[in-house]
Amino acid sequence: MVLNLSVTESLWHMTLTGITLLLDHQNTASSVDCGKGEFLQTEALERFHQLIPHKVNVEFDNTNVTLSMHSQKRHLNWTLKSLKVCYGRDDEQLPLKSFTPELSFPQSSLELLLEDGLLLSQSRQRILCVNSLKTALQVTSIDISGSFTVNTCIIHYRHQEFSHWLNLFPWEQLLHRKEAHRKRRLPHLDAPVMITSSVSNVNVSVQLGDTTPFALGFLSESSESQNVHQRASLTLDHFWWRVGQGSHIQQAPHPPGKHVWGEALILDSLSLQGSFNRPHGEPSSQAPSLSVESSLKGLQVELSETCALCLSRLLSLLRLAPDAEPPPPTLEAAVSPSSDGGSPPGLSSPLLFKLDCRLEDVNVFTLSNVAGAVSLRMDTVGVLSSAESSRLSLQGVSLSVVKTVTENMESCCPAAQTLSPVIRLATITLWYHITTHTLQVQCEEELTVEWTPPDHMVLYQHMTEARVCWFMLRGKEDGDGPTGPADEEPAPPQSRALCVRVELGRTRLTAHVSEQNYILLHTDALSASRHVGSVHVRSPLLVFNFDGNNIVSFSHLDVEMHDELTEMQLHRDAFPFLATPHNRVWVLTCPSLAVEFPYQYNFSKTFDKAISVQKWLKTLHRSSGRPPAAQRLPPDLVFKVSQFSFVFLDDVFEIKLRDNYELMKDESKESAKRLQLLDKKVADLRKQHGELLPARKIEELYSSLEKKHIEIYIQRSRRLYANTPMRKSLLTWTVTDLELVALADRELHGPEKVREQLRDIDGISPFPRDGLSLVVQWCRAVRFKLTSFLVRIRDYPRYLFEIRDWQLSGRLIGTEQDGQARAHRKETVPLGAPWGDVTVHRNMPPLKFYYDFKSNISQYTIVWGPCWDPAWTLIGQSVDLLTKPTVDPSPPLAWWDKSRLLMHGRWVMDIEQANLHQLATEDPYNTTENMHWEWSKLNFDWNPGQFVFKGDLDVNVRTASKYDDICFLHLPNLCMTLDLQWLCHGNPHDHHAVMLCCAENIADVTSGQPHDSYRAFRSENLNLSITMDLNQHCEPCQPTILLYSSTLRWMQNFWATWTGVSRPICRGKLFHSLRPVRKKLGQHYKQMSYTAAFPQLQVHYWASFAQQRGIQVECNKGHVFTRGAQRLIPQAGTVMRRLISEWNVTQMVSELSQVTVHLMASTWDETADHQINAQVKKTHLLSLSSLSYQRQSNREVSPKDETNASYTHKLRLVDLRASWTTTNRNIAFGLYDGYKKASVLKRNLSTEALKGLRIDTQLQTKKLKRSPSNYSPTTAPATPVAPTARTSMLQKLIEETDKFVVFSEEESGVSDQLCGIAACQTDDVYNRNWFIELVNCQMMLRGTETAGCVLVSAAKAQLLQCEHHPSWYNDTLKQKTSWTCLLDGMQYFATMEPNPSEQEDRQLWLEVKNIEEHRQRHLDSVLELMESGQAVGGMVSTTTDWNQPAQVNEAQQVQRIISRCSCRMHYISYSHDINPELATQIKPPELRNSHEKEDLLKKQAGAVDTFTLIHHDLEISTNPVQYAMILDIVNNLLLHVEPRRKEHSEKKQRVRFQLEISSNPEEQRSSILHLQEAVRQHLTQIRYLEKQIYSNIRELSVDELMEVNMRLQNQLNQEKNDMQMKSEELNILIRCFKDFQLQRANKLELRKPPEDVSVVRRTEIYFAQARWCLTEEDGQLGIAELELQRFMYSKLNKSDDTAEHLLELGWFTMNNLLPNAAYKVVLRPQSNCQSGRQFALRLFSKVRPPVGGISVKEHFEVNVVPLTIQLMYQFFKRMMGFFFPGRNVEEEEVTDEEDKFRLVTTGIPVKPRPLSEDTMGMMGPSKGVAQGLNRTAGVRRSFRKAPEYPVDDIDKMKERAAMNNSFIYIKIPQVPLCVSYKGEKSSVDWKDLNLVLPCLEYHNNTWTWLDFAMAVKRDSRKALVAQMIKEKLRLKPASGSDLRGKASEGKSDNSLQQQEEDEKARLLIGLSSADKSSSKKSIFSRRK
Repeated sequence: MVLNLSVTESLWHMTLTGITLLLDHQNTASSVDCGKGEFLQTEALERFHQLIPHKVNVEFDNTNVTLSMHSQKRHLNWTLKSLKVCYGRDDEQLPLKSFTPELSFPQSSLELLLEDGLLLSQSRQRILCVNSLKTALQVTSIDISGSFTVNTCIIHYRHQEFSHWLNLFPWEQLLHRKEAHRKRRLPHLDAPVMITSSVSNVNVSVQLGDTTPFALGFLSESSESQNVHQRASLTLDHFWWRVGQGSHIQQAPHPPGKHVWGEALILDSLSLQGSFNRPHGEPSSQAPSLSVESSLKGLQVELSETCALCLSRLLSLLRLAPDAEPPPPTLEAAVSPSSDGGSPPGLSSPLLFKLDCRLEDVNVFTLSNVAGAVSLRMDTVGVLSSAESSRLSLQGVSLSVVKTVTENMESCCPAAQTLSPVIRLATITLWYHITTHTLQVQCEEELTVEWTPPDHMVLYQHMTEARVCWFMLRGKEDGDGPTGPADEEPAPPQSRALCVRVELGRTRLTAHVSEQNYILLHTDALSASRHVGSVHVRSPLLVFNFDGNNIVSFSHLDVEMHDELTEMQLHRDAFPFLATPHNRVWVLTCPSLAVEFPYQYNFSKTFDKAISVQKWLKTLHRSSGRPPAAQRLPPDLVFKVSQFSFVFLDDVFEIKLRDNYELMKDESKESAKRLQLLDKKVADLRKQHGELLPARKIEELYSSLEKKHIEIYIQRSRRLYANTPMRKSLLTWTVTDLELVALADRELHGPEKVREQLRDIDGISPFPRDGLSLVVQWCRAVRFKLTSFLVRIRDYPRYLFEIRDWQLSGRLIGTEQDGQARAHRKETVPLGAPWGDVTVHRNMPPLKFYYDFKSNISQYTIVWGPCWDPAWTLIGQSVDLLTKPTVDPSPPLAWWDKSRLLMHGRWVMDIEQANLHQLATEDPYNTTENMHWEWSKLNFDWNPGQFVFKGDLDVNVRTASKYDDICFLHLPNLCMTLDLQWLCHGNPHDHHAVMLCCAENIADVTSGQPHDSYRAFRSENLNLSITMDLNQHCEPCQPTILLYSSTLRWMQNFWATWTGVSRPICRGKLFHSLRPVRKKLGQHYKQMSYTAAFPQLQVHYWASFAQQRGIQVECNKGHVFTRGAQRLIPQAGTVMRRLISEWNVTQMVSELSQVTVHLMASTWDETADHQINAQVKKTHLLSLSSLSYQRQSNREVSPKDETNASYTHKLRLVDLRASWTTTNRNIAFGLYDGYKKASVLKRNLSTEALKGLRIDTQLQTKKLKRSPSNYSPTTAPATPVAPTARTSMLQKLIEETDKFVVFSEEESGVSDQLCGIAACQTDDVYNRNWFIELVNCQMMLRGTETAGCVLVSAAKAQLLQCEHHPSWYNDTLKQKTSWTCLLDGMQYFATMEPNPSEQEDRQLWLEVKNIEEHRQRHLDSVLELMESGQAVGGMVSTTTDWNQPAQVNEAQQVQRIISRCSCRMHYISYSHDINPELATQIKPPELRNSHEKEDLLKKQAGAVDTFTLIHHDLEISTNPVQYAMILDIVNNLLLHVEPRRKEHSEKKQRVRFQLEISSNPEEQRSSILHLQEAVRQHLTQIRYLEKQIYSNIRELSVDELMEVNMRLQNQLNQEKNDMQMKSEELNILIRCFKDFQLQRANKLELRKPPEDVSVVRRTEIYFAQARWCLTEEDGQLGIAELELQRFMYSKLNKSDDTAEHLLELGWFTMNNLLPNAAYKVVLRPQSNCQSGRQFALRLFSKVRPPVGGISVKEHFEVNVVPLTIQLMYQFFKRMMGFFFPGRNVEEEEVTDEEDKFRLVTTGIPVKPRPLSEDTMGMMGPSKGVAQGLNRTAGVRRSFRKAPEYPVDDIDKMKERAAMNNSFIYIKIPQVPLCVSYKGEKSSVDWKDLNLVLPCLEYHNNTWTWLDFAMAVKRDSRKALVAQMIKEKLRLKPASGSDLRGKASEGKSDNSLQQQEEDEKARLLIGLSSADKSSSKKSIFSRRK
């Protein structure tokens, strides 16, 4: 049947109205029927069935239905190919009666079939297309079954076209009708109902008009449900939901493994099964259960804005009107059946459910219009949930970012194959326990996170868009939403808190902060748990990796958080200023924490980028509209680390280089041993086989050994790190048992509280007026303690820092000042498209720390040395890589200014033992050589700009010898203060004013000058003040200083090591280090002052450890102050060099009281034992009551008056008392000899010892010629031109010889006045340098062979030194320095006793009153009456104690032998070293056109080094004992020469003659080199033995030590002796070799034309008047008086090594003081004229340099005025007794030769002395009592002693040269004499006997002095004898005829006459005449 139907709009409304009325009528009827009963009855159902036939079949073919609206403007056309409806009912069969209540339903069936249905719109577009639809329902007597099958259903819904048709339905009436039907109750069906459905190929597309279309569909769907067992199953294949443009168009299915963008939901297959069991019994017996199982594969979900818009539009269409309010009734209806169907709600049982869901290949995509897409891949998702717990397991999870969507499809690969995932996770499992309210997360596999800022921005963009979409979906509910949760929010605290537990197996979290840099967090087995009030995190290993380097490693990390912890209360009780009782706390416990930085890794670059990224994230996620909540108190922090290590790794190349070097050293030793073994074996073979052993075989053995050496070295090199790992650390910092506690408190929290604490701690810094804006501020109370704090450099054996048992507590503040706009730098974080680079503003001001700490330390040790500088430089470079330098373009701050900027506050340390070790070697592995500063009970206080040390300080020298552990400085109760004064443009403490500036803002800040943000704060210089106060405690403490000569030499090496210039390490282009050189702190000092105050001080100096000789200085209260200034001088030239540091002492003030200096000696031998000798004898050397020294800065002094002038150095000594005895002399010579030997050894072993010894005879010149300086008016005059290269070697030779050879001009003659006075009185002084004043000084001299002593005193002594302006001398610029010594009130005293006293060693001192200036005396005491005033010869009392007068101490009296006198000494020296400061003030030399010679001579006379001694008036009085004592003192003290020095001179002369014989310079040079090497080997062996002894003392036991050390000590002593002998031999050889070379050069010079000879040194001694009174032994009765006037002695040393001696005496006379003397005047000149131009005696001698060891006297002349001699025999006898006591004048004289050999003896009883070293030396050759006065006798006497070694040619040459003098010219003019003599009897008398000494001249004679004297005697005797005979015959003619014959023959028979003649001859000539025959008597001899 074909059906065509057309329905219009009016017909539709009429039809709907009719249907509505019909339904209402039926509802009314049914309601009336049902109103009688509660359920539907069988009768009503039967009536309904009677209206319907038993069987109905309806078929329509080609049905066409048209719906039109608005006059067919809108119409729908429905076309159906086939429609079949079949209904059948069988009443004969049993009906279905399984109803409650009972209802009978007949068996029936209903079937509906549709084919090819099509619904078209007016535009002929398909709306619905159904291929086939079949529905069947069948009711039997036992069950009901239904089926629904659809095949190919396509729906296209266009809302604009179809919405009008939907509005035609009365939806509100239909809804109300549903509600009415819901009120009707149907009977319960107990029969099974089975419904199956099958739908395939369904496609639905929807177009809602204003939104994008979407479509959904699936390929097949099948479902089955059963009501008896309440089971249902659903199977769905290939479900899809597509959104977007073109989605309504049918497309092919998506390819497998791909995701097509726009497909919002893709489901490949879904299998769902569920069952519900409800118990039929009592509800309380069993609860209902629900079970759901699901399996899903191929799930793809895409979330995008398009999907959200579609869903939102769809939900808005489906949302009902608000006035209907359907939801509440729906909820009530849904709840009520369950409650009605069962028991009451109060007795209902909980639902038991089980959900098992498994998802495979899940892909979730989020698509953004801006930021690409994000893909979440989950390979497997398993969900297992029940009423007790739920579990979610994920496998193969990855989250990746698709930055740009360029293609239509995206591959969906497994998680393991995902490219560049952000998150990758193998497995993860989540459990949630409902009963315990616990969430557990477990991940056993590796979790990998790769985070980058662009990915984070993509995720952030997607999350933002997802939130927008969520709010879009909620629609209007958004406005109501917030009110509900806000009202319900207070309720959750009643519920139980959630407990979370997370366990991760392996985690790798990587954050890429830039394209090249990343940070990796790596953990193993990380577990975290959160319970009520606590959080716990554990991990066996947690590593922070930067750019592939493991930087921070935590081992067994344990982190806990507690809301309250009991042990924290103990920490809070330690700080009374805390107010918060308790706080939450985080506790970090880690057994091992390691921080390791690779070599040259730039950590700061990565870390700075990470901070920039962190700032960007903070800005990105900061919530803008949230109101500021109340700040919560931050938690307390507790760190417990058992082992902390911080390591800088070293360069691998450096490590291998060092190891290979050690390997090569060891291998060289081993190869030498193998070579020795082979040599031994070869020697054995040769002994065995003899000559039969072939040489080729031996060569093969040695060559194979060489190859073996190479193989062994290669093998050892390859196995170098097999057993021991390679050292890798450059710096290692380890801390053990660290516990750090940081406490927060409300009194310390908040910006205002922090500012209050900051001002309290840093009160010295001015606070800004406008307040302090802080970006970062925090304050904590800090406590920590640790067991050890160790810092080691490389593998050096000593720690750089070693701290034990350190405890610290106090406040710590950290602040960062707001930099405003100018101090914000910009950093870019690249985010990629479409955001580009984002700019982050970084605050530039640094983080500052303020602290108030107090700490206790058990041991604090610092070790440092210059040998660690290379490694420390590398460490500094590594530290620079940790922190990024500021971008401020200002010059970088030095480390001291940076510390001042960043660190503020006070730090107090109480240290039990503090140590500072200063290494003294260049070997960093040396542990024995160092200077040890040791503090005990040290209190260290560190304040801003001040360091205070209080404690006991000991400074020790540590060396591997017996001088180890020598405490050379002991300062008890020391308070040492270091004050630092920083010299800045502004306030050095105003660090708040420092504001950095970005480079972009410089133009806004600076104007014209270089920018410097630290200009006001940067220190230009530093003034350091060091104060050492030892007067802190009341109890007396004596600081001591102990020094040894070895210690001083060690300190020289120590100073040389520490002041050496460090070389640059890893600098330059090669090492990519071009930063400017950092300024050293030592160059930053401008001034340094030192102040020391001590109550008393004791200084000991010993020459050796055995304490054989030494010095002891003691003083009471003293004060020392000094200030020095530093000047940095740049070096000239284009090469960049270091600045030269020059220190000048600007001021020094020292005051010492009661100073005593003793010399100490011991009789023990130094080689006997190496222990300290306790038996020490002290002798007094020096003492004074006070010493004051003052030094001022150098400045030019304009006043000429010296009293008002200001001197640079002022020294004042009060009551100086000095002693000089033989004991002191021996000790002093011993000390000097030791020093001299050490300096000589050092010089001779240096490389300069043999430099310049190759003399070119053709180019060498003898004298230096200084070329005149070239002067121009525009330039300052330069210093003299340096000598040429060819003269430099000779100059060194000349400087090292004993002769002084410099250039000068020859003096024209003796001036009328003394040259020294004239030179010192010039007014060109620019600096008065030294002013030394001695008040009441005295000196005691004690001889060797005589008793008693001589006291020399001066009431006032001044020593002045002045520096003069440079002047031109013969076109040479020289600078003059003058010394002037003024002695006033000088007195000489001597004892009177001829015999030694019992207390001969006691010290005799004069009282101050006898030394002071002459005063008005009050003779009010007997003692003063006994003293004879101030005159010469007076007696003065002495004292032995300088603190008490003479009355207290019984002491002897001394006699004044020289009365008060004055003395002046002048010394003028000239130097070529010109002061640079005066160079610009020098005028050019004057040009001389006329009188050039005179000016030249004048200049020559003025530029000579001159010494002048002036005595005006001398009053001298001596008795024989005092005269002998003076001779003894002069010979044995003043003129004493050490015996060893004489032996040294003899050896030196012997070597000189050897060089004369062997004149080959190369051979001599070779012998010197060999000897140098031998001495060096001895020194090396000595050092080795000392170290061996030192190690034995530390290692061996006592028994072994005694035997081994004794043997080593003997060997050491032998080595020292051998070294000393060879050192002396080397010194002699080098000096003689230099002299020999110099002499050769001089011989060559003799052949050259003569040059100008200049004077180089002048010596002048002048006495105006001297009167000497010779007295008897009582000292009162006079014998004779000698008066000298105008005595002058001068010596000129010239440049040609010649010397001129001139002695002039203006007037002299000798008076006889004996009573009843016939002649009062014994000797006087005949002329009475005493003019200043005339002299009574003149002696002139010109000496040339020795030739071959023989002294050359070029000119020798003696001039004497005519003399008058008046002599008495009694006077002669007394004088002989005075000068030669004990000698019998009456004895017959010995022969001439014997008289010359006899030494002068005093005849005074000699003190018995032991045969000491000095006396033994005097018993040797030429060691006499008067060896200083009569040296020729000593030389002569040496012939009589047997030689110590065989006599050879050299010995003969040496002896001959020592005896002879070469006299070139001798002249003695004639001298007229007037002689008067009175004999013992009145009969013997000569009166005015006129004699003339003849004129004597000698030429070119080589004589000894004895030969010269004998020649003079011989020639004078001939003339005088003849004259005497003539005068005698003229005076007495009667007797002359009788005696003429006998006189001619030389014989006399009259004994009396012969005696008188003999006396006269002896007095006149001084020698007895002798005949040629020794057996004959002299003509003046007396017969016995």
